[in-house]
Amino acid sequence: MITDYQLYRLYEILPGLSVWLTFVLGIFFSWYRPIVVIYLIILFDIYWVLKVVNYVVYLLIASRRYHITTRIDWKAKLAHEIADYQRYHHVIFLPIYNESWDVVKTTIESISASAYDPKQFTLVVTGEARMGKHAKELFTYINQTFARQFSDIVTVLHPAHLPDEIPGKGSNIHYAEQQMKPYIDKNEWNYANVIVTVFDTDTICHDQYFAHLTHLYARHPRPTRSSFQPVALYNNNLWESPAILRVMAFGTTFWMMTSLARQDALVTFSSHSMSWQAIVDAGFHDKRIVSEDSRIFYQCLLAYNGDYEVTPMYLPVSMYTVRDYSWQTSVKNLYKQQRRWAWGAEHIPFLMWEFGKKGKEFPFWKKFKWVFVEWEGKWSWALVPIILTLFGRLPLWFASERVPDWLRSPQDIAASALFVNAPHLLGQLMTLAMAGLLVSALLSFPLLPQRPSSHPKHLYIVMVLQWLLLPISMIFIGSLPALDALTHMMRGKYLGFNVSQKKRQQI
Repeated sequence: MITDYQLYRLYEILPGLSVWLTFVLGIFFSWYRPIVVIYLIILFDIYWVLKVVNYVVYLLIASRRYHITTRIDWKAKLAHEIADYQRYHHVIFLPIYNESWDVVKTTIESISASAYDPKQFTLVVTGEARMGKHAKELFTYINQTFARQFSDIVTVLHPAHLPDEIPGKGSNIHYAEQQMKPYIDKNEWNYANVIVTVFDTDTICHDQYFAHLTHLYARHPRPTRSSFQPVALYNNNLWESPAILRVMAFGTTFWMMTSLARQDALVTFSSHSMSWQAIVDAGFHDKRIVSEDSRIFYQCLLAYNGDYEVTPMYLPVSMYTVRDYSWQTSVKNLYKQQRRWAWGAEHIPFLMWEFGKKGKEFPFWKKFKWVFVEWEGKWSWALVPIILTLFGRLPLWFASERVPDWLRSPQDIAASALFVNAPHLLGQLMTLAMAGLLVSALLSFPLLPQRPSSHPKHLYIVMVLQWLLLPISMIFIGSLPALDALTHMMRGKYLGFNVSQKKRQQI
């Protein structure tokens, strides 16, 4: 009889196993049945070109909505259309660790400068006891600087070594939420009228963010059954960051924008907002995982038996790239960040386990959909760049005259028409796929922050040419971190939460 532990471990093994099986079988059949692999690669490339077309269409839709939304005076619209909007209370969680005062100060200034009454805001700053001295210094600075600008500022120090949790943002927020429940109950706030926003410490919100959020929340037919997801921009220190960090930052932003436009598989990511009612019903943020930002969506999805969604917000929140003072350290930070994001594969065994317990309460098609969304996403993340660059040429190489006889494919396909034309056909398909690269390069310009006067104008040319790094970055800073994360989970070597260093400027 298989135990619960063994079953869950099997669920953890399967995503990584599917990637490695694809990789190993791809190499084997490139040698043993190269003609079959060539057909499959051509079909896969056609499929990928169609996905690129889909990506471009939704990216253009999202870009148009973004530019329309950012031009609206949401404070005036809110006051005009929602007469009793002041019944809503905003609770903003700001977890801190080792960030400098200037980073934290800039974030809180952006909140207090919002086109909304900050007296409707309760700011919850959550620090770590293991960084107690630094956290308490920040608490003091925050209270001295902003005490009169908000309805209240609550500071929470998360104790170290609490049972059944891993150190990180999720356990930090979980503890703070537990401390805030008596506070909200004491004030007798209606849970459905409390809008919770969780910001990363380096988040600078758009000045219309809370006005737009309140408008969306008030107009939503069932606001407690939805999270609200803004556009994540990594441009606070973009001009100082190396080119490869800029490309990956825009890549993340464009992935988010296309997800917002499609909505069918939209999951919360990084900074987002939701009702306090949903957080309580879901049992607060999970304290045992790394990817708490998207896990809270799945917790709500399970709590409401699939009756939960994410509403897109086409307004930005700006954050920092993982830049450090040296180029090498910046790339290392980026690798770790991508691996931590890819560790979101931990949702796959979680969903399979929880869906198994739900039975008929949760529609089967929704179970299949969300497992497939997570699994296919991580599989593609780890493998697609490798398939497009390596597997398209591998069967041709195995059949080549230049390969030693003992290694050459057992099939003689070198004289076939497909063998002769495959490189040209694959090249044409990749040229079509480059359309997505061109559109991404063009759409990145309106999202650029203002160029600092210390930076020459010719850097705009670099901002275009940097997109040539995308194929390289997709493999070494995309596929490899994802493969690393999936392999760790497959082996039961669990990753903890690593805090990304984010430097503002050169010294």
